[in-house]
Amino acid sequence: MLLRTKGTSLNIQDFIVGRVTRDPHTRDNNAILICDEQLQDINADRFNCILTSSNQDGKLNGYPAVYKVPSLDHLFEGDLVAVGNDGNIKTLYRVNSFHNTILATERCNSNCLMCSQPPRNRNDIPTLYSIYEKAIPMIPKDCPELCISGGEPTLMGELFFQMLGNIKHNLPDTEIHLLTNGRSFAWPAMAERLGALEYDRLMLGIPVYSDYYQVHDYIVQACDAFNQTIVGLHNLARHNQRIEIRVVLHQQSIPRLTRLARYIYKNLPFAEHVTFMGLEYVGYTPHNIEKLWIDPHDYMNELGEAVEFLAGQGMHVSIYNTQLCVLPEQLWKYARESISDWKQSYLPECSRCTKLSDCGGLFTWNLKKHSEHIRPFE
Repeated sequence: MLLRTKGTSLNIQDFIVGRVTRDPHTRDNNAILICDEQLQDINADRFNCILTSSNQDGKLNGYPAVYKVPSLDHLFEGDLVAVGNDGNIKTLYRVNSFHNTILATERCNSNCLMCSQPPRNRNDIPTLYSIYEKAIPMIPKDCPELCISGGEPTLMGELFFQMLGNIKHNLPDTEIHLLTNGRSFAWPAMAERLGALEYDRLMLGIPVYSDYYQVHDYIVQACDAFNQTIVGLHNLARHNQRIEIRVVLHQQSIPRLTRLARYIYKNLPFAEHVTFMGLEYVGYTPHNIEKLWIDPHDYMNELGEAVEFLAGQGMHVSIYNTQLCVLPEQLWKYARESISDWKQSYLPECSRCTKLSDCGGLFTWNLKKHSEHIRPFE
């Protein structure tokens, strides 16, 4: 699914954030018009920007615009976009999707072996913050759920708390899922500051990859990361924060998976949710595949033991990114359709599977690397 496209910019000085429309008579002050009609018939004063696939730059009369855009068919009425002076049109929010994400930064203080979005060492925080500062008040009030991701969002510093405050004020009924490595909360002031927001719709998804510090630190490629994460988790718990533990399944995490399950129950019993996640074949993973890949079929015993132990202790457990045909039937009740719609795909043989509507499928990039045991139920 297309989330970004590019044309030729005209009269754009800085990012323009707005709500797309194809209605030339709209009264929306934040409107960005998509129009391939004769532009001389449009009152451009009504719009923050005009997007068109045609080459009508001479008829835009000095108004901000992007022309010769290859395709705008992926944008629907009410979608939010950021239009740059380089002609890039980035989709910020899709009104017809339950899978919308705020990218806080691409910077990170870890460098995980299987990172799906490898970090970039550039100061993108002021730019991204300014974009979402404008976009958040435009998000529909009935938005059910919103994800905040990175990089590592807490590296925003003070802007991190300002952004959360902005979301809480403008979207008081929206569930917020914050993906963080949790290390910043080893500093008590960070956890205390978050607790002071009294944001009960916020859940923090924090990875713990092993019960043994050296294994976790190796996976995230950061010294002392395990200790910082565990201290951070306990600091967050002291301030009544909602916590999800996330475990990615691969060659490095599987050998101690059952020990990790017992560690979580004994040391992190306050976790509201524990999820075991299949590997994504994107980002760093293809480069580290020899260190990471294990066919999911081959770790079902370890996964089953870990999941059923935690569930047996009354903890809420899920399995993400794993196909039903690979899972033993007794684990199906833990499987979730977890893959965002814009990156979800199926193999050709899946089309004749009787369980297709119940299965979350594969990441699009995992079509290149997946279990050899995927079979349709017929």
